[in-house]
Amino acid sequence: MHIKRLAPLALCLTALFPTTLAADTLTEDEVKALVYEAILEKPQIIMEAVRLLEERQQQQQQSAAAAVLETERDRLEKDPNAIVLGNPEGDVTVVEFFDYNCPYCRRVMPQVDTLVEQDPNVRLVYREWPILGEGSVFAARAALAARKQGKYEEFHVAMMGMEGRAEEPTVLRIAREVGLNIEQLRRDMDAPEVDEHIQTSMELTRALGFSGTPSFVIGDALIPGFVEADVLIEKVEAAREAGN
Repeated sequence: MHIKRLAPLALCLTALFPTTLAADTLTEDEVKALVYEAILEKPQIIMEAVRLLEERQQQQQQSAAAAVLETERDRLEKDPNAIVLGNPEGDVTVVEFFDYNCPYCRRVMPQVDTLVEQDPNVRLVYREWPILGEGSVFAARAALAARKQGKYEEFHVAMMGMEGRAEEPTVLRIAREVGLNIEQLRRDMDAPEVDEHIQTSMELTRALGFSGTPSFVIGDALIPGFVEADVLIEKVEAAREAGN
């Protein structure tokens, strides 16, 4: 194993045995010998070393996310090309990234509704993040285009309540059911602001380290995955107390 690959483990072992290891001054063979000797002496050290590595990685991720939140706060919360529901003048912003083909996004919608119903000062920002195939992309474009006809929220609710996958035929069926003009919808789906919204969602989620939907940003908290209403409420209160 190359010395660089051993370095993280050696550093963790140094933390556990500070008087025994000094990775910076050892050769590769010496590091291997000391690691092997330490493992023989204390087999549980492997689990402890892994724990230390995970803690360091988590700290690094948190630091990186904090830096992104500081530099990207305006794009996250104040992008004029995003959808704002709830109370547009609310004192706490909840940002949700979602995909219409994500079952957990459909399940979390009632939880978000409960939050908004119980807290009239929540400002809800929706970000379309279509990552589950071509049907998801078509659905996101249709939803964003529905803004031109003043029917985004109605279309969004209907899409989240549908059964089966969101694909072009099912998306257009929902669009007709909510009264959208299909010809205009198709034209508006190719508008530059639609491309820009989706591209911005991709950039923000990549920077924040999100890997799936739904994902939330509330103040300084990053919340990936399904979450219950009481947790959302708790995070909103924490953000409010922190002045976010």
